[in-house]
Amino acid sequence: MSGIVTTGEKRLVLASGRAHPVLAQQVSEELGVEVLPMDAWDFANGEIYVRYGESVRGSDAFVLQSHPAPINTWLMENLIMIDALKRASAKRITAIAPSFPYARQDKKHRGREPISARLVADLFETAGADRMISVDLHAPQVQGYFKQPVDHLMALPILADYVWKHYGTEDIAVVSPDAGRIRVAEQWAKKLGGVGLAFVHKSRDPKRPNQAVAKRVIGDVSGKTCILVDDMIDTAGTIVQAVEALKANGASSVVVATTHPILSDPASDRLRAAGVREVICTNTLPIPEEKQFEGLTQLSIAPLLARAIRAVFDDGSVTSLFDGEV
Repeated sequence: MSGIVTTGEKRLVLASGRAHPVLAQQVSEELGVEVLPMDAWDFANGEIYVRYGESVRGSDAFVLQSHPAPINTWLMENLIMIDALKRASAKRITAIAPSFPYARQDKKHRGREPISARLVADLFETAGADRMISVDLHAPQVQGYFKQPVDHLMALPILADYVWKHYGTEDIAVVSPDAGRIRVAEQWAKKLGGVGLAFVHKSRDPKRPNQAVAKRVIGDVSGKTCILVDDMIDTAGTIVQAVEALKANGASSVVVATTHPILSDPASDRLRAAGVREVICTNTLPIPEEKQFEGLTQLSIAPLLARAIRAVFDDGSVTSLFDGEV
């Protein structure tokens, strides 16, 4: 039987959806457990069916599901998996959504719009999730949409360690692609030893999604290796415009670091053509082979997820994983 059994028969089980089996396997190896066996298939009309292959009664269940395209399919599968665990009498259910679905829709920009991130939070809780683990939420306030505990993990240590190892000897400046991410850029600058900080001033039309206009660079980037940091890259329009603005202001090279590689078309083509030195991301989302390109580096988030799972299972501190900075 898969799982970890401790004194008092406390048992950890790791379940995974079909969206990102590679990440699930990596997490299971880090934990030293097997992924819970599960049958899953689609009916002819698109309905999803799941059934676990062994008892989960009384277990501490962790449900890992990434949410790449088609996001609605994987979100629905995620909810059905949680419901199945609840009805199978799992003692506690922790949903792990490395890239939280609908995270960008966290507020109303105009009247008559939804707050879809709040709706998704309600769906997780209604399905039966007792806890949520996610990585680099688009806005930390999304934690407040849940009545249940939320563990907000940060990929910054993983990404920043890689950047320091490969670019630490160069004259670095950390750059935020917009004013809204300055707080994250400040954390990056601190992690890299107090390097310079800059941001790109841009405007966005709320009526035209995935489009923004980079206007000017605030801060000194001339002759520097610019580390352009963001939580996600979708179509790469914002990032590429920021790269162009940095080069126009004298940056010697630009390295892009992001947590969530959504890479909707034509993101890969844009990044290939932008002359970016390297694009560094994590594997919170899978990247299909046809969207991979030279200069793309994907780092595993599995060790971080495994440490968080173990901390929750052992009733330990998740905050301590980041020196209290969460």
